[in-house]
Amino acid sequence: MHTALVCSGGLDSVSLAHVLASQGRLSRIVSFDYGQRHRKELDFARACALRLGVPFHLVDLSGLGAALSGSALTDDLAVPDGHYAEETMRVTVVPNRNAIMLTVAFGIAAANGDAAVAAAVHGGDHFIYPDCRPGFTDAFAAMQRAALEGYADVALDVPFVHRTKADIVTAGAAAGTPFAQTWSCYKGGARHCGRCGTCVERREAFHLAGVADPTEYDDADFWQAAVAAHAAGGA
Repeated sequence: MHTALVCSGGLDSVSLAHVLASQGRLSRIVSFDYGQRHRKELDFARACALRLGVPFHLVDLSGLGAALSGSALTDDLAVPDGHYAEETMRVTVVPNRNAIMLTVAFGIAAANGDAAVAAAVHGGDHFIYPDCRPGFTDAFAAMQRAALEGYADVALDVPFVHRTKADIVTAGAAAGTPFAQTWSCYKGGARHCGRCGTCVERREAFHLAGVADPTEYDDADFWQAAVAAHAAGGA
């Protein structure tokens, strides 16, 4: 099953790229520039495609991204520090981002004869992002079957949708993912900040998976306080 992968260059999608490649299924990588402040992640997506020997499609949605205002990922708003599941992380939502990207990716897949489009949405994203939840992915898959009926048969592959980020680290490690060649931090600095929600989640995932984290962080220890504070708040 030739599979096109929507890849940001982050830990989750690069891990999935290596999992698919190890299964002989990866046909291409599709990435999007939507004006994200951490667009350096796209360099890691491009490097992943080169490393795995598949075509790389970079789709320019920067004009559209500018219209999707109100997110700390595209506007001049502070990216909050703390645990990923905190209410403050809602400021990082980009409206309909996955729906838009997947729609484009399905078109590319259909045009190139691919049998599936894969995305690395996972259970840890459900609280914050509505277009990472099973209800969305199930509905989107049904919509695409109708959209391409009679032209192409392209499935949606979301193997991590009921899994945790620690599960992704475990799967990525088994597939030989070079984790240092992935980018997660929403602040887009020279190194991972270690304090924003996605850095905290990344660091916690390696800890829970029992896999060494090769990432260089500006603040490598903050995640422990953020996890403890979140746990105390939910007690």
